Amino acid sequence: MTSGTTDRRIDKLIHLLVKNATVVVPGPKIASEIGVSRSTVWEWMQKLRALGVEIKGLPAAGYQLTKLPDILAPSLIRQELGENEIGHRIVHYFRADSTNNIAARLAAEGAPHGTVVVAEEQTAGRGRFGRAWYSEKSSGIYASVILRPELSPAAAPAITLMAGVAAHRALTSVTGLAFDIRWPNDLLVGGKKVCGILTEMSAELDRLHSVVLGIGINVNHREMPSDLKPLATSLRIETHKTFSRANLLVALLKELERQYHVLLEEGSAAIARDWAAASSFAEGRRVRAMLGTTGYSAVTAGLEPSGALRLRREDGEVVSLVSGEVAEIK
Repeated sequence: MTSGTTDRRIDKLIHLLVKNATVVVPGPKIASEIGVSRSTVWEWMQKLRALGVEIKGLPAAGYQLTKLPDILAPSLIRQELGENEIGHRIVHYFRADSTNNIAARLAAEGAPHGTVVVAEEQTAGRGRFGRAWYSEKSSGIYASVILRPELSPAAAPAITLMAGVAAHRALTSVTGLAFDIRWPNDLLVGGKKVCGILTEMSAELDRLHSVVLGIGINVNHREMPSDLKPLATSLRIETHKTFSRANLLVALLKELERQYHVLLEEGSAAIARDWAAASSFAEGRRVRAMLGTTGYSAVTAGLEPSGALRLRREDGEVVSLVSGEVAEIK
């Protein structure tokens, strides 16, 4: 339960407990339904408790949940997604190095469109440009989604923006907070980062084979590490409330499904329009643009229909930024 994909019988155990949350479930019944021994049931209960699941054990009676668990168990997520293609298959880990690494491997092995890899904790979570992503156990959403769009590699900027729009709408609907989007895909609250998106793809010159969208959301972190405090925050820090990570993930996957179809049916210009409407960085913001080790100052001047960011440099020249990042100049 600390490494490797989660045993489907553990997922079944969690689902059984949730389905019978108001009653005591006898140990023999649990063992029979999930196909393990009673001693294995006892062992798994101890491990679930260690992960923060509140389970009451009653001698000679059985087990009962005292609080619904905030675990991103596949069975609990899938049942809320309806006909969603994104999330029809969920691969769950209690602990993983990087969900993007796992999703990239699964994509190379032929995993279908809409496969989602999710972890309760990452030991080597990655952000853009190889930066580490802080992945506190059972506090955030660390998920990677495999997409197989019939698009050319030129659509890459729009796919990244599409994910940003989806995350913005999902988090806004669940939390009511006012989020901003910093190009291309960082969600901010009060100027601090709460969600990041890493897009990686496998492609030929004329078509995409697969896209992996890695999405990290700081949800119930009580505090951030000292070096990140000036830069990052969590939903809990901002609101002093705890949130159901399962509800947030369901909202995110549903919104990704909607925005993905907007991209396919209406094109990148529709995504660029919606992104610009949600971001104060789209136009009139003084920024420092960075591409590798090269940087320059400019003012944002809107988005290209492709999703590239237009920048007016200090000499008046307008250029388009397809990759890289920007930071506000205060």
